[in-house]
Amino acid sequence: MLVKKRTSRPFAGPEKNPILAPRVPAWRSTLVMAVMGLAFGVLAARAVWVQIVAHDFHVAQGQKRYRRTVELDAMRGPIVDRHGALLAVSLTTYEIWAEPRRIERSAHVALARALALPVPELERRLATERTFVLLERHVDMQTANSIARLGLAGVTHVAASKRFYPEAESVAHVIGFTDIDDDGQEGIELAANALLGGQAGARDVIRDRLGRIVSELAPPVPACNGQTVRLTIDRRIQQLAFAQLQAALARHGAQAGSAIVLDARNGEILALANAPSFDPNQQASRKGHALRNRALTDTFEPGSTIKPLAVALALDAGLVKPTTLVETAPGHYTIGPNTIHDTSNHGTITIAEAVAKSSNVAMAKLALNLPAERIWSKYREYGIGQAPQLPFPGLAAGSMRPWQRWRPIEQATMAYGYGLSMSLLQIAEAYTAFAGDGTLRRASLVIDDQDATSDSSFDRQQARPAPRVTAPETAAAIREMLEAAAAPGGTAEGARIEGYRVGGKTGTAWKHVGTGYEKGKYRSLFVGLAPIDAPRIVVAVMIDEPEGRTYYGGKVAAPVFASIAGGTLQLLGIPPDV
Repeated sequence: MLVKKRTSRPFAGPEKNPILAPRVPAWRSTLVMAVMGLAFGVLAARAVWVQIVAHDFHVAQGQKRYRRTVELDAMRGPIVDRHGALLAVSLTTYEIWAEPRRIERSAHVALARALALPVPELERRLATERTFVLLERHVDMQTANSIARLGLAGVTHVAASKRFYPEAESVAHVIGFTDIDDDGQEGIELAANALLGGQAGARDVIRDRLGRIVSELAPPVPACNGQTVRLTIDRRIQQLAFAQLQAALARHGAQAGSAIVLDARNGEILALANAPSFDPNQQASRKGHALRNRALTDTFEPGSTIKPLAVALALDAGLVKPTTLVETAPGHYTIGPNTIHDTSNHGTITIAEAVAKSSNVAMAKLALNLPAERIWSKYREYGIGQAPQLPFPGLAAGSMRPWQRWRPIEQATMAYGYGLSMSLLQIAEAYTAFAGDGTLRRASLVIDDQDATSDSSFDRQQARPAPRVTAPETAAAIREMLEAAAAPGGTAEGARIEGYRVGGKTGTAWKHVGTGYEKGKYRSLFVGLAPIDAPRIVVAVMIDEPEGRTYYGGKVAAPVFASIAGGTLQLLGIPPDV
């Protein structure tokens, strides 16, 4: 048998072995390693950027996902009258919120019944793609608790507050109101908004993905509730003034009216009423002319109520005495193309009688014997043309033309209240000069209970000190004239108060409409002091557009003064002086 002899072959290296020979070019592996090295470099650079360069940004972004600052609402401060009676207060209420996706349809009826809503209305509010929806604001605690007892998934309540005004219409123009976010919009609510609003607190917390608070990162900063604002208003006198004003408007069919009661000793406003008014608790009533605070924002020609100022000026100048005679016959007086009329022919009368009988002719002659510049400057001292110093929005300054442009007829009319304009508050403030030693008492509305060094007080308007605008003996003489006006035979017999001696001045002014006066439309005015020997109060009344033939201030406004002043004197405990 032949055996084939196997011949051995020498071993070939891997570089020559076709099986072990590399199939991928070497440059590819080099490329892969380079790419991997570059990737690691990019990751390292990114890590440096995130951890070092942009560290604060990324930390903040992360905290946004779990860290929250929860605002703690401050309770709005109350507004009270001079005796502490509440005029505005914040009540605790609740907001009802819902997650529409979690509320089962079977729960709609029970929830609607608890909220006193029709079921279709509730379903309309829930028909939204939003995660959370507000179902109802200002829900009381009883309603909130009844909803909580239902145990409905997706329904929760959040504590809130609602502003409430116990005196409603009577003091609405003084207090004003807040909006839905509890920010002041009118009146003292607006003027003292920063003081009343307080300062919100904060909690820095961590929340989980469901929004639940799991921990606090720092002690909470408590909210600082708003401060109490105490007004000079006396709630009882305010109610009295508002009620008498409403009765007068109904009695005379008038369009509107205002009344102000000042403390004659210091100018504090004891009452400031306007009619028509509105209920600040009802948002629907906050509209139209009812919002106008006519006593402060409306200006008009003061008519004969300005006459005591002109007479005081002439007395101080030594031009006349109360007993000086002046000829008013035949009841009218012509200046150029213009003629001034009295209501009747008073003949020859004294200056004191001219005030009591309200003679326009006598006042015109008096004014023409005084320098125009002196009249203008003295009227400015009384506050005409300058806004009262009150922390209140929309105060009117009134107007008076520069004396250099006065014609003789204008100088004459300045003495009986035409050619200039004032607000009712300015008229009342001017009469405080006649209630004492001739010093004008600036009207005030807020009693400053704050520390004198505190920056929180907003009633620090003492730039213009109270000036002495007339001599003490002149003020006493004017009081005697005002008392004669309210005595039998004067123009204001309707201002008399049983048991008290009073004095005052009537005014009946044509209404200025557009560029002229509208026939048949008047403002009836009366400003008075009581008791006349030592006046404690100044009361000013304005009735706008009384209907019928009875439109004189003595017939329309003077009786309102008597009702308000008489009640006020009794409330203040002033004993009768007759």
